[in-house]
Amino acid sequence: MRLFIFATIFIAVFGLMSLYISKRFIKKLHFKKRYKNYLNYFLVLNLFGVVGYMLFRRYPVIPNEIYFLLSVPIGIVFLLFSTAVIYDIFAYLINVSTKNEKRRDFFKRSLDIGSVAIAGTINAKAMYNAKHIELEEVDVKIAGLKKSYNIVQISDVHIGGLVDKKFIYSLVKRINSLNADIVVITGDLVDTNLKYAKEALNELKKLKSTYGNYFIVGNHEYFHKVDKIINYVNSLGIKVLENENIYIGQKGFGFNLVGVYDIFGHRYGSYVPDINIALNGIKNAPTVLLAHQPKYVEELKSTEKIDLILSGHTHGGQIVPFNLLVKLQQPYIKGLYQHNKTTQIYVNKGTGFWGPPMRLGASSEITLLKLKSID
Repeated sequence: MRLFIFATIFIAVFGLMSLYISKRFIKKLHFKKRYKNYLNYFLVLNLFGVVGYMLFRRYPVIPNEIYFLLSVPIGIVFLLFSTAVIYDIFAYLINVSTKNEKRRDFFKRSLDIGSVAIAGTINAKAMYNAKHIELEEVDVKIAGLKKSYNIVQISDVHIGGLVDKKFIYSLVKRINSLNADIVVITGDLVDTNLKYAKEALNELKKLKSTYGNYFIVGNHEYFHKVDKIINYVNSLGIKVLENENIYIGQKGFGFNLVGVYDIFGHRYGSYVPDINIALNGIKNAPTVLLAHQPKYVEELKSTEKIDLILSGHTHGGQIVPFNLLVKLQQPYIKGLYQHNKTTQIYVNKGTGFWGPPMRLGASSEITLLKLKSID
């Protein structure tokens, strides 16, 4: 029922955005009626794509080529809507600031052509960006750390549909080239029924690191039988941290790695994050916490000594200007922040993508965190 309500609201929102694009953008263009009709037909096809995506997103039984055609309209409609809003603002400014009718008409036609060209360009650029994963190298200084460590972090891979076995094979190959001390996956690894994800997940058996590979669940795992996903990931030789900690490195020279369930567990009714349980029996050493959502910092107390938090969830906004909406719900969007005097937080922009295979203003990333002692 929850998924049905979400799908209904999601489709309704995109329907309203499409109506706005048609009435406030396409209708006002100084184009022949025939061309404006073509644009409206294209808009309707995109809306059907959004509906198709919601039908098949949990069960990717269709070929990837068709899945691509169903998923990309989400990004197209969102970017066209953003373009339409900006177009509306500039059209208004032209009308109120330009008294000469010929000059006003020239500016308006220029705006029309420019807006359509820019909309096409940014959509193409966003699709291009999603195909390329950037390596982000980040130096993090931690008090009390007696030895340097390299942590490779990936997050929000969203296996399912276009993120398949081939994608994970290539991802693992790149990670293994980084010679990590540990590899951490900070949630939203699986975004489909487990039986459709197993082939891609099996590629993760090939991950190589000195002290092991670790995973925490994100909110999307709760949508696809979180217990079964946890068991399967554990079977791959990847340790799922379930409100628990493990010591990394040689005795006296390492750090605590702590992992908690996602805060979505509060709504789910089980698999609830509990930092007190997670910190039980912790060693006297620097502490790195894996928590899927940056918002989890709001549940931490100042008495809990955590040196670094590694999160994901936000996708860095994935598509500008969606990052502005994400900022309303999460305290941090992407990159490294000093949360308080003792705690830093790093937010990974996501290694895969959710919904459309598009990214604009927030590249996909693999993070190489170089932990160093403070001199």
